[in-house]
Amino acid sequence: MSSSLNWSNRTVWTGDNLPVMRGMNSASVDLIYLDPPFNSKANYAAPIGSKAAGAAFKDTWTLSDVDAEWINLIEAKHPALYRVILAAMTDSDKSYLAYMAARLLEMRRLLKPASSIYLHCDPTMSHYLKLLMDSIFGRRSMANEIIWYYRGAGTPKLDFARRHDVILRYTGKDRYFDPDPARQPYADATVERFSHYIGNVRGDQDFGQQSLNPKGKHPDDVIVDIQPIAPSARARTGYPTQKPVELLQRIIATSCPPEGVVLDPFCGCATTCVAAQDEGRQWVGIDISPTAAELVARRMRDELGLFYDGAHRTDVPKRTDLGNLPPYRSHKPTLYGLQEGNCAGCAAHFEARHLEVDHIIARQKGGTDHIDNLQLLCGSCNRIKGDRGMEYLRVKLQL
Repeated sequence: MSSSLNWSNRTVWTGDNLPVMRGMNSASVDLIYLDPPFNSKANYAAPIGSKAAGAAFKDTWTLSDVDAEWINLIEAKHPALYRVILAAMTDSDKSYLAYMAARLLEMRRLLKPASSIYLHCDPTMSHYLKLLMDSIFGRRSMANEIIWYYRGAGTPKLDFARRHDVILRYTGKDRYFDPDPARQPYADATVERFSHYIGNVRGDQDFGQQSLNPKGKHPDDVIVDIQPIAPSARARTGYPTQKPVELLQRIIATSCPPEGVVLDPFCGCATTCVAAQDEGRQWVGIDISPTAAELVARRMRDELGLFYDGAHRTDVPKRTDLGNLPPYRSHKPTLYGLQEGNCAGCAAHFEARHLEVDHIIARQKGGTDHIDNLQLLCGSCNRIKGDRGMEYLRVKLQL
């Protein structure tokens, strides 16, 4: 196991993924795959009697669902990202994007320099999510917009049939990528035309000549050979948004180095965990539903024939990559200068002795003692806020 990890391989967390990720060490993950809610305005639940019975999530968003302090922090530290959120058409969209932005910022911190992130979405929010990804990871880091095309039942009378999902792939400059596991056979016409070049990989080819790789053609950004799981398939767990394990195996095999670390922060029915185990990679999953942890153990046994010895946690991990941080109160002189002597709550000016060092994000929610997570509040504001977010303090002050 990598020494940069502060958790064990094959760990599933039950809980909100934001505080869990805040507690994970930086640059500890080689590949992130996430299939988050899409703001589809629908509620999902696994059928009673299915393997995933009890798993449910709401995919309808309002501003009351989101700690408004996320938006305040984004506005203060990530103005370009804040503008993307403001550009959303409705309050529901703004709420969803704020939720995703706070988590994608943590995912960027967790990724190694040569890593990749795959965000699986559908046309409902893919355009907004691409803007978020551009703002957080950089437009030049956008490597592919992958189209997963599949068959489906039902044909609308007044529209083209909807038959694809979008997977946004962003990468580091020197990312790991091995195309061989995703190669497909060449078309018969291509083989016939270029048969004398198969395996003849030359660097001095004349213009117009081509060589055919004996392992098959290089994969492109449209996936057509993997279909959704059939309703009657043995692999189906009943989880509402379950993806085929072959899709995750392809992503992991091509984009995570051997013995690398895979993270799925919305692991749901554990397909990513199963695929990572099958491909010989380390992995960690997080999901708000406790059903995910149960499905991991069941699917490891049923589908891979493995005795599962993974860990199930509900706590927030403690980072071990920050070194010996000085006592957080020692930052008071620096914070006093940055805030020009003003309380971060009521904005009144005080002498330094009347201001107290406060954690912006509470420790129990993954906040650290790093100066970026500290501010100065007057004694009154600090008592009102307690361990709650700054939005609570601002509302109380307005009242």
